[in-house]
Amino acid sequence: MPSVMGLLEERERAARQRVEALQAELQEAEAAWERFVIARQTVAEVLAEPPAGQKAPPAEVAGHRPARVAKAVPGSMVPAWREGLALDSLAPDYQRLVEVLAQSGEEMDCRQLAAALGLEVVSAKVEGVRSKVKRLAARGWLVEGRPGMFSVLVGRVGDS
Repeated sequence: MPSVMGLLEERERAARQRVEALQAELQEAEAAWERFVIARQTVAEVLAEPPAGQKAPPAEVAGHRPARVAKAVPGSMVPAWREGLALDSLAPDYQRLVEVLAQSGEEMDCRQLAAALGLEVVSAKVEGVRSKVKRLAARGWLVEGRPGMFSVLVGRVGDS
């Protein structure tokens, strides 16, 4: 008869393997998604260019394209932060995260952020917040000063 510890170790090993497989599948899905987003953006840029032989509007000739203001919709991709990009280019959940951090003016961990957002501070909700703030940090909207501690860089949002 197998020992209880042996059974637990076997189940732990199976759970770890499942998590690793799901993480790999998630990474593949995100990569495919980002390729589609890039393709859509590229097509939009190509379609926005004037046909060959026609003059571009004066602003484009001078090398200054007029800024396009795109409002985000829930579930949309997080764009990389760049000068002049408005907070409303982020999906509402991401906007709220950046606003909470900007208003606090200090570093917060994911549990504090979940509580500040009015979410129940349970593992599932905290991990959802962690996923979003990690993505925001990777795209330059936030900074992870210390592991697990996030804040908004000065000048990224409004008056911060």
